[in-house]
Amino acid sequence: MDIVDITLDQMEDEASRLGLELPIEQTSAWARLEQTIDGRTPWGALRFSRDGQPVAFISLFDYKTHGYHYLRAMHGPVWVMEPDAADEQELIDALHAYLRKRDRKQVFARISVKAELPSCRPVLSTIPYNQTVVIDLEGGEEAILSRMKTRGRRDVRKALRESPAAYADETELASASFDEYYDVMVETAARDGFAPAPASDYENMIRILGPEHCRVFAGRIDGRVVTWTIATVSGRHGVRYYGASRADVPNRNFVTDGLIFFECCTLSEQGIVSYDQMGIGNDFAPSLKGLNTFKTKFSKEITDVAPNRDLPLRSHVYGLLVRLQAMRRKSRAAAQGKAEQKKEA
Repeated sequence: MDIVDITLDQMEDEASRLGLELPIEQTSAWARLEQTIDGRTPWGALRFSRDGQPVAFISLFDYKTHGYHYLRAMHGPVWVMEPDAADEQELIDALHAYLRKRDRKQVFARISVKAELPSCRPVLSTIPYNQTVVIDLEGGEEAILSRMKTRGRRDVRKALRESPAAYADETELASASFDEYYDVMVETAARDGFAPAPASDYENMIRILGPEHCRVFAGRIDGRVVTWTIATVSGRHGVRYYGASRADVPNRNFVTDGLIFFECCTLSEQGIVSYDQMGIGNDFAPSLKGLNTFKTKFSKEITDVAPNRDLPLRSHVYGLLVRLQAMRRKSRAAAQGKAEQKKEA
């Protein structure tokens, strides 16, 4: 398999001629966004060919963290035709040799690989997933509802009947000031046990991607934002990237059900044909299983996707990082155990 450096503009043009719709993270719009985050730099784009014919494309970013560099391709490579394990192994072998020659400072490359191949390792950080829920938006409101599970249709209809929320596309409002929406995210993070990104990350996403690629939808009760979504759009495909909701709203889930259905209908009217809910849990990603009850009701189908995996480029350094991570986890587990013993005492 041959590899050639190309620009992101070339990658987008060639993908378009081949009928490929690139994930938002593999576009020049996303590259502009990544450049606003400390430690991240667009590294370049590559074309993979076999016998002179393109088989895949990838856009990579240089991430610098804790004193070392690695490359990351979110939802890349993008394949012209669905690959099998042998195709993925061939590409990985070629990419490994290419990166080892071109950029010796990179410790590993984090890319999307569906097959479990011996060349790749579980990711050192982040939570990868290999299944997601994609809502089919074709056909309008009734068609969208008909493809949901029974409980999904029931909950959406209950929301439409009983939810006091008014829903709207608030992209323009959120672009002017994200303060009100961020307050809901902070509340959500405290409730669900995660750290929210800085407000500037969401503001930059909305501003830099622009309304062509990023929309903000919200539900309000008595003028107060109680639930919201940031959705990305690339080609004919949307992704529910971020969402937040207040806890003090009666039937909170139904309010969000109503918002998601509003998003589906609005995006469908704009020509979007699919809406990815971004990951569910299983044995591969057990920590995400708590999302399944809510997300899976919106579709009868589960979609397999290629999860993130690490491709070590400097094996000795990567091995050291793995050992350090294991030590940190052991230390955290020990500290947690001691804290629980004190509580019991």
